[in-house]
Amino acid sequence: MEVRLKRAYEAPSKSDGVRILVDRLWPRGLRKEKARIDLWMKEIAPSTALRKWFGHDPKKWREFTARYRRELATRGEELKLISQQARHGCVTLVYSARDEEHNQAVVLRQVLEGKWHGAAV
Repeated sequence: MEVRLKRAYEAPSKSDGVRILVDRLWPRGLRKEKARIDLWMKEIAPSTALRKWFGHDPKKWREFTARYRRELATRGEELKLISQQARHGCVTLVYSARDEEHNQAVVLRQVLEGKWHGAAV
C-alpha cells in the first residue's frame, strides 16, 4: 500500500496516482482544474469543531491526533475506500495546511498504514 502526502498548492504529477483531497474546505485560491483532485472526501476530514480547536497549533498535536483517531473510528467506509484505492496503486492524500508535519493527512496515513494500535483498514 502506497499512501503519499502532498500540499494542495504543490503541482500535481502523474506519480501522484489517485489524488484525494482530505480537507473539509476547498483550499483557498486554488482552481479546481489546477488541483486535479480525483476525489474530495470532506467527510474524512476532522470535524469543524476539531479543526477550529486545533488551529494547527503543534502544542495541541498529541491531543489532536487522539481526537481525530476517534473521529476516524466512525469513518470505516471512507477508510476502506481509500485503502482499496491504495492497494491498486499510489494514493496521494492532498491537504492545504502549511505545516507538513502537523496536519490531518499525517494522522490519516498512519491510521491507513496501521501504525496506531493495529488500526489497519
